[in-house]
Amino acid sequence: RKAGAALVWYDELASIMLAWLTYYGACLAAMKHAHIGFPKFTAGASPKLRASLVVVREVLVVGFFLSVAWAGWQVQQILWGTYLVSMPSIPTAVAHSVIPLGALLFVVSELSVLAEKLGNDP
Repeated sequence: RKAGAALVWYDELASIMLAWLTYYGACLAAMKHAHIGFPKFTAGASPKLRASLVVVREVLVVGFFLSVAWAGWQVQQILWGTYLVSMPSIPTAVAHSVIPLGALLFVVSELSVLAEKLGNDP
């Protein structure tokens, strides 16, 4: 502002960075077992039932995020060839790439801790 020119790209970049931070932060939380879960729901179950509940949960979560990744890929196809309004040198597909990539990273995170969850049950 002191130079007499506003940063016209700031709002668009801030919203994109918030989406990226949210998706990649969720992946990090999944890897550290810090995302929202229901540990009390399975705590009283027998070890065999607990293992089954964990597998069912993982199947549901992985299925959901695979569908998000697929939908995100479809969005990528639609946005291909368009550019951001305030930053015309950046393709819109790059800005929205966090949707399929973040969803796939979440799937990888969930699958990487599944064996650990099943192996730690008494």
